[in-house]
Amino acid sequence: MFKIRKAKEEEPTASGQVKIKKRSRVPGVMITQYVEELPEGMSTPDFTRKPIALTIQEGKLAIFRAVITGNPTPTVTWVRNSGELNEENNKIVFDSIAGEYQLQMPDVSADQADTYKCFARNEYGKAVVTAALNIIEVGFKKSRAMQESRTGTQVDIEVKEDKKTEIDNKFWEVLMSAEKKDYEAICAQYGVTDFRGMLKKLSERKLEREKEQEKVVERICNLKPIELKADGGAEFELEMSLKDPKSKIFIFKDGIMIPFEVDTEVKHGLKQVGKKFVFSINGVDPDDAGLYQVEVDGIKIFSTDFKLPPVEFLVKINDVKAEEREDAVFDCVLSQPMKKIKWMGKNNTLEQGEKYDITVSEDMLIHSLVVKDCLLLDKGIYAAVTGLNSCNAWLVVEADNDPNASRKKKARKTTRAGGGGAELLKIAEEQQANIQMEREKLIAKARADKEAADKEAADAAAAADAVAAADDCDGVWYKDEKEITATEDICIVKDGTYRKLIIKNCKEDDAGKYRCEADGRKTEAALSVEDPPRINPDDLAEFKEPVIIKTGKDAAFEISFVGREPMKIQWYHEGEELFKDTHVRIEKSSSHSRLVLTKCQRKLTGEIKIRIKNECGTTEAITQLVVLDKPTPPLGPVDIIEASSSGIDFKWRTPKDNGGSPITDYILERQQIGRNSWKKLGKIGPEPKYRDRDVDHGRKYCYHIRAETDQVKKNVTMFFLLFHNSAYPGAPSTPKIVSAFKDCINLAWSAPTNTGGTKLLGYNVEKRKNGSNLWGHVNPPNEPIKEKNYAVTDVVEGLEYEFRVSAINISGAGEPSSPSVFVFARDPKMRPQFTDKKMKNFMVMKAGNSARPSISCCWQASPIPTIKWLKDSVPVAKHVTVHNTDTSTQLMIPTAERHDTGIYMIIVKNLVGQVTASIEIRVTDEPKPPGPVELKENVSGTVTVSWAPSPDEKKDDRLHYVITKRDSEMLSWQTVADHVFNNKCTVVNIMPGRQYNFRVYTRNDMGLSKPSESTTWEVKRRKETFSLNHPATKNCCFETPPSFSVPLKMHKIPESYECNMSCAVTGNPKPHVTWYRNNISLNTNTNYYITNTCGVCSMVILKVGPKDSGDYTVIAENPLGRMECSTKLVVKGKNTHSNAVVTS
Repeated sequence: MFKIRKAKEEEPTASGQVKIKKRSRVPGVMITQYVEELPEGMSTPDFTRKPIALTIQEGKLAIFRAVITGNPTPTVTWVRNSGELNEENNKIVFDSIAGEYQLQMPDVSADQADTYKCFARNEYGKAVVTAALNIIEVGFKKSRAMQESRTGTQVDIEVKEDKKTEIDNKFWEVLMSAEKKDYEAICAQYGVTDFRGMLKKLSERKLEREKEQEKVVERICNLKPIELKADGGAEFELEMSLKDPKSKIFIFKDGIMIPFEVDTEVKHGLKQVGKKFVFSINGVDPDDAGLYQVEVDGIKIFSTDFKLPPVEFLVKINDVKAEEREDAVFDCVLSQPMKKIKWMGKNNTLEQGEKYDITVSEDMLIHSLVVKDCLLLDKGIYAAVTGLNSCNAWLVVEADNDPNASRKKKARKTTRAGGGGAELLKIAEEQQANIQMEREKLIAKARADKEAADKEAADAAAAADAVAAADDCDGVWYKDEKEITATEDICIVKDGTYRKLIIKNCKEDDAGKYRCEADGRKTEAALSVEDPPRINPDDLAEFKEPVIIKTGKDAAFEISFVGREPMKIQWYHEGEELFKDTHVRIEKSSSHSRLVLTKCQRKLTGEIKIRIKNECGTTEAITQLVVLDKPTPPLGPVDIIEASSSGIDFKWRTPKDNGGSPITDYILERQQIGRNSWKKLGKIGPEPKYRDRDVDHGRKYCYHIRAETDQVKKNVTMFFLLFHNSAYPGAPSTPKIVSAFKDCINLAWSAPTNTGGTKLLGYNVEKRKNGSNLWGHVNPPNEPIKEKNYAVTDVVEGLEYEFRVSAINISGAGEPSSPSVFVFARDPKMRPQFTDKKMKNFMVMKAGNSARPSISCCWQASPIPTIKWLKDSVPVAKHVTVHNTDTSTQLMIPTAERHDTGIYMIIVKNLVGQVTASIEIRVTDEPKPPGPVELKENVSGTVTVSWAPSPDEKKDDRLHYVITKRDSEMLSWQTVADHVFNNKCTVVNIMPGRQYNFRVYTRNDMGLSKPSESTTWEVKRRKETFSLNHPATKNCCFETPPSFSVPLKMHKIPESYECNMSCAVTGNPKPHVTWYRNNISLNTNTNYYITNTCGVCSMVILKVGPKDSGDYTVIAENPLGRMECSTKLVVKGKNTHSNAVVTS
């Protein structure tokens, strides 16, 4: 549910509601909870993805998207800070596929620029988040606004407002991870003009960030911002050394954590090679743009802003008019390759599936959307979206108005409407060529720069070759219009028609313009000698040796070099350039430079680098500065491994900074609490742990721990450690309430982890009433509880108690545990239930006896329930006696009669619920036998036994009869019928020549009555003659009209494929089969191969073409009738696999 509301609309808080502020995992989301405790399964609204700020050109479509959770489903509203939302122009929709709530503002204008809020409410709370919309004005409006800003007073107001605007935190995150050369571009992007203030604040933020990073990272370097790759992906990398290899690394995008895997083939991947971490994004989408941050254990390490190059539509999608059941195609061409763009249809995101076909060309420039099998419902606006840019077009579906096809299902058409065709491919090829040309230019430029940088300039030999017109002519060489003669370093060589000038060990003075003249002809060439800065290898090796000094001393670095002047010399400390200062002196000359750092402190330890640069190249030299100082104090907290009567075993953490030298020893002193003297324990070695065995049981001690190094022995560091060597046991766990009753409360707890070094003797349990400050012992002090559970019986019903437990060892009772939760001394409320699983549900009793059905088990109910007995849903009669207790009930009928028969139900009910049980009581008497038995033969081979009813038949509805028989061959009685409820029964299988006797019994719930016997029954055996009558014969006719047992099937076949149609026909006489295409007979057409084998009719078309499309009919007829079967053949476009065969 969602609606549009006015801005700044407040809802009053209902009586009984509260307002609890909560934090969301998504930054910028404010949550207010209306209840103190949420019911199970319910939750307040929250944003899992908040709407982001938009900067969009005037006249475009602006969409705010948000993903909201909450149970029950929240109501979503959108408001703006100033003004009201126009319900007619602005659309609020819910995308069920993506689960997004969207605010769509088509054709935005400058007056819609504002801050928008999204509210999500349900009965348990609300959540709110804001997002800004910035509009870029274009055309006449922009020019007019610029003119007004030059002449009007509005400029001053805007400048004042800009000064008050705070710099976005994203600016600092990007700046701290960028190189200095990019500072100016980043400041221009975010509109920062105060460079001096920016640099000052940046250095402060960097110091704060470095202090935080020191907790988890030892070193960070080679930070490379995110870049877009040629394959459509993106990646950034950095090198860092983690202090703890198990530290967790998190990646955030715009403040939202994104999942990643080690595999680089997934959407987001993080690959580690040594200390190098590479984060990759495969298949970059417009939604992937944003600020990416790397965090280690919650501390920010690296930030980089990912911006996609603007993607424009070279060819936009056009309106498509399609017929019903036809496919529609939308095509567009992009200016930059993209693996995927977003397609929208009637404000819904479209995905690949049965209805839509989304394709991308190999060069990723042409994107197509195919709407399959267009129906009238598919009519609407379809859009292609690439980040901030989009284009849309109409799809118009024309209905098929053929009156003949109105009652039939319309067949799907094979034609397509829309599409760009060859012109679209031509535009895409031209754009691909332009992109490839730009890419090759960048590659060529990078290669040229690399070749120029790697070119060796020292000890080069320059040779100038010239070809003379004849072998015997001499060549004359000139340098800067002066003739050159051969010397030790200059050689003039004549080799056939070639004239060579070789200059050995080129120097800077050899640079100039050289000319060769021979036989009246001349040629010229220029020689350029490069002289980049160079450092002698021996001097470089000496410079790389680390400089180790003590704190407060001076450190000097010097190095000699040669190269062409002028040269720029720069000194760096940990990547930051050094300038002349109070503690920094820099000396420079044409061949020498010296750096002096005075009064060095420990924090200056790090990398020192000199960079020398001239027009020919750059060289660097790196060394290390180590400033020795006393180590910092050992780190706590101290972990006490064991504190018992036999000794104290504890450990601590090494100092955060060892002062530049490894720890050689720890020196310990101990003081017993209550005394003034300290006892020296001496040096214990470099391990940060110690076991003190010389202790007294039950005493308290304080320790001094000092760290010592090789370089600093006098100025040691002292660390004070105070703890108790107590022999008393620690506190047990908080007591747990196992169960509570009105006269007993059961407790349970766990033993303490610290037993004081001795065996536990037991526990003391204390109780305290709610509202009282006094604790009272539950068990006698001299009788400790041996087990870790106890039943407290000294309680008063209705009062509230809390309990605590203390452990006891040989030294006495230790610290008590934390108090338990308060609990009332009362029986727990419980729904009644029966515990007797063998309760009877049926009872038969003889009239005149007394009935005592009872339930004697304990009630599982609290509070005590009420008991009610019913007979056939009405209260029992007065002569029935009921006896009830707290846990059982008993019902008694003193002298039962037949009218006491019925269903008796007991209802046990209390405040929590009720339970019922039923028992059926049947009061009856021993049955009386039936009357005289008569025998009669109605059908040969059977005998009908009838008898007079028993006198009890009307009194007992469960009374029935049992019939038995005995014949002269088998002398035993056999039951022939049971559960007979009338007075007649027919007995079958009566054999002639045998004598039969029958007995009839009456049976009820008490048992059988005495029998009533019949007379002897006998059927005389008769001999009959055998005769056989033959039935008259009939003539059979097997003739049937034609019918299709297997009909024809519809075919969709590419052009030039082979098609095989077949069906099965039955009929007698054999039907004559004729094939038709569009009502034209094909039986005489030689282009079709037609066969009829045993009723299987087949037709083969070797290579189908467009002319073969149409309706095909098979007609089978014989003298008894005529039958036809039809199908449709659709021929698609030509396919390359021409050898495929398609059959039905």
